[in-house]
Amino acid sequence: MSTAIEKAAILVEALPYIKKFYGKTVVIKYGGHAMINNELKEAVLTDVVLMKYVGIQPVIVHGGGPEITGMLKRVGKESRFVDGLRVTDEETMEIVEMVLAGKINKDIVAQINRIGGRAVGLSGKDANLFQAVKKLHKIRTPEGREEMADIGFVGDISRVNPEIVATAIAEGYIPVVAPVAVGAAGESYNVNADYAAGRLAVALNADKLIILTDVEGIMADRSDPHSLISVLRVDEVPNLIKQGKIDGGMIPKVECCLDALAGGVKSTHILDGRVQHSILLEVFTDKGIGTMVEN
Repeated sequence: MSTAIEKAAILVEALPYIKKFYGKTVVIKYGGHAMINNELKEAVLTDVVLMKYVGIQPVIVHGGGPEITGMLKRVGKESRFVDGLRVTDEETMEIVEMVLAGKINKDIVAQINRIGGRAVGLSGKDANLFQAVKKLHKIRTPEGREEMADIGFVGDISRVNPEIVATAIAEGYIPVVAPVAVGAAGESYNVNADYAAGRLAVALNADKLIILTDVEGIMADRSDPHSLISVLRVDEVPNLIKQGKIDGGMIPKVECCLDALAGGVKSTHILDGRVQHSILLEVFTDKGIGTMVEN
């Protein structure tokens, strides 16, 4: 009996949040360990299907770096990175697009459909969803000079045309978007999935942006596991970067959150995708998990 009462209490706790977010769009950047571990993958996609059934409109933008690296290795091509950005020549871009828009995207769609959702896979090239220009990337030489590095077909999103995603939502589908963009001449560009999710959240006037990572969130002291910053205000970010508490790969994720908030997204969240049902815990419980970045 106690178990049944506990389950009822969980549903009651969730009710205000179901009412609050009913009909609202939530963009989820899906990446990290949650894409590799089968149990976590099942939990994340089950969360997404449940959100849809209670009236929330989830949109997934996924990454796929490890699978791209694996495929490049299989064809005998070395992966090279500059400041964390994959150097993407024409042959590499073909493999990136094949893995992201072909294999990974369709695998996610198939799993959502198996769980009971109705998903549709999209590439950022579909209906010019993501238009991009070649990314200009500065590097600092060992001598201390700044030079431009040619990192190939890596793009900066210049325009988002969200109509195809909005149409899919209106027709009752869960859109699953691969972060590949199209250039002015029809060429393909590899774009950062975090930024793609943030830009799409703004274009859709989303209520939330959720970024799944492989860390608990932003820590006030990384040596103290109990120092998680649950709520981070925008004006606190520069000082935390200066102090080195936000550094490395977390900087672009936080910058993505700041851009989304500046574009009108109401709240942004950095969650540990290694925790089963982390999305549900954040959206539907009083305490939540991870770090919420807000204005």
